[in-house]
Amino acid sequence: MSFTWPWALLALLLVPLVLLLAWGLRRRRRRAAIRVASITLVRQALPMRGSWARRIPAALLLTGVAVLAVGAARPQASVHVPSKSSTIMLALDVSGSMCSTDVYPNRITAAAQQAGSFVDSLRGGPKIGLVTFAGTAGVLVPPTDDTRALGDALTGLTTSRGTAIGQAIITSLDEIAKVDPAVAPTGVNLAPPAEPPSPDGGGFAPDAIVLLTDGANTQGADPQLAARLAAARDVRVFTIGFGTRNPAPLVCPGSQLNDGPGGFGGGGFGPGAGGFDGRGGSSLLQIDERALQQIAKTTGGTYHRAQNADQLKNALDALPSRFSLVKQNVDLASWFAGAGGLLVAAAVGVSLWQGRVHDRSSGRPPRAPRSAPPP
Repeated sequence: MSFTWPWALLALLLVPLVLLLAWGLRRRRRRAAIRVASITLVRQALPMRGSWARRIPAALLLTGVAVLAVGAARPQASVHVPSKSSTIMLALDVSGSMCSTDVYPNRITAAAQQAGSFVDSLRGGPKIGLVTFAGTAGVLVPPTDDTRALGDALTGLTTSRGTAIGQAIITSLDEIAKVDPAVAPTGVNLAPPAEPPSPDGGGFAPDAIVLLTDGANTQGADPQLAARLAAARDVRVFTIGFGTRNPAPLVCPGSQLNDGPGGFGGGGFGPGAGGFDGRGGSSLLQIDERALQQIAKTTGGTYHRAQNADQLKNALDALPSRFSLVKQNVDLASWFAGAGGLLVAAAVGVSLWQGRVHDRSSGRPPRAPRSAPPP
């Protein structure tokens, strides 16, 4: 914890000064003690509470003053937040197998919903871009801090044929290179690192790629070659294998189908529609986990397995701690001011309550309000 105005902490000296003054007054009263005929009368006049109870209001008041003094110094706490200078590319699989209903309502809908929550959690942090891939990869949203545009794009995802994992990584790298001059485009030849980087090590670019797929590469660039290109640029690739190993019907509404070249067409994707039998064969739904693990290992990222929406949420929630984090100071003065004010108010309240209890226990009538003198 640091302080914007550390000199204001001198106000804490009020606490020992008040205690010293109270001690001096108490000692002076002892010297001025007088003799009385009956100690019983004195005991009846004293409050009916222990010595520790009488000190509660004073303790609350002094604690409140101390907390207010700390708040006056404007304390700040350093917290780690995602760097605003970094770029995160989301590469989402939109192949036909993402219509599988083993994840409710289907994989592509669940993935879009959780990706939207992930984008919202990084609001005010890094720029985020969206790449979708099936038979080829394309940039749906360039890196931006406009979370609304990203959310709109995620709600309009459509499926198509094929799975081009390697091309998705290359496309994401080129988008990062447009934003971060320190990252070279994939057309520039760079020597790969001598050793695979460690996920907990340093020296990485502040940028990263999050790749989600439910299958294996079927066309386009070799994913392992693409991973080496990312490693040469110190860009980590975090891979997520999504979906269960249980075959399920492939069902997508017409809004999630691509009617263009390479798309399914037909206005619906279910049993017998779009050229697929809808039984969810293993060739469509089997995740190449070994390839995804190798991509993550080569680039210094991590691999996560998610068989349902909750596991996907947990996997995405764990990723920001792996990204490039920076320290940000958060002002805590308002919290200290509120706590100090509550303690002072509590001291006054307890003191008034103890006064009323003493009046009742001693048999004194309640104090009547003062009335105006007669004219």
